Amino acid sequence: MTPTIHIHSQIMDLSVPKIMGIMNATPDSFAVHCSALDRSALLPYVQTLVEEGADMIDIGACSTRPGSKMVDLEEEWKRMSAALMVVKSAYPQMPISIDTVRAEIVRRAHDEFGIDMVNDVSGLADEDMLPLLQRIGVPYILTHPRDEDMLSFFSYQLDRLHRAGVADVIIDPGLCFGKTLSQNYTILREMNQLQLLECPIMIGLSRKSMIYNVLGVTAQEALNGTTAAHMAALKAGANILRVHDVSEAKQTVQIYKTIYG
Repeated sequence: MTPTIHIHSQIMDLSVPKIMGIMNATPDSFAVHCSALDRSALLPYVQTLVEEGADMIDIGACSTRPGSKMVDLEEEWKRMSAALMVVKSAYPQMPISIDTVRAEIVRRAHDEFGIDMVNDVSGLADEDMLPLLQRIGVPYILTHPRDEDMLSFFSYQLDRLHRAGVADVIIDPGLCFGKTLSQNYTILREMNQLQLLECPIMIGLSRKSMIYNVLGVTAQEALNGTTAAHMAALKAGANILRVHDVSEAKQTVQIYKTIYG
């Protein structure tokens, strides 16, 4: 089965892996970040993602890394709406995902800006998320958020989503979310088992602790390790790489295609 999702009423073929560029519209990202209220900083960052070849952009306005503190809903929306306004104005055809666990943020973003995808690292924790997804009909990224049986979790939640009529679901094993270092690498090594679920697979490991803790470096120094892990993820069946470094990820996909066809 060819992995696909529907974007802009068109089918996006994921059999050739795609790159999702990360835009952190927050003041506390470990990587290069943008102030969502500073257009002069945000627009050049978006331009870089696009020029380096991002196939889609994931905008986050509230940090979801382990141990981070959530901002209140109105602050998240203030950041998110400002970022969406810039991206949609400059690149109206660029597929946009929003990284949020709050159904209300999804509702506002969809109704005001027409977003294309929802990236929810909580795994449907917000009880209002499922009926909202049923209404808006955009692809949903379902993340495994805890240390529990992954196939059972995905099977249960996929059944709920499909019963609600959510046709396009991408699964994300949730590396570094509620998992030990060893568990992260076991998941990466055995990720091809997730293909049994017949859903596209997204992997988000860019500059994460599972990389820099092994190497004894900082997140800023973890690009080489990230590239190596991306190659392993592609070999294990990843269809989307969610990354900070778009150009390097595109090159990794190119080498992967050259080796494996």
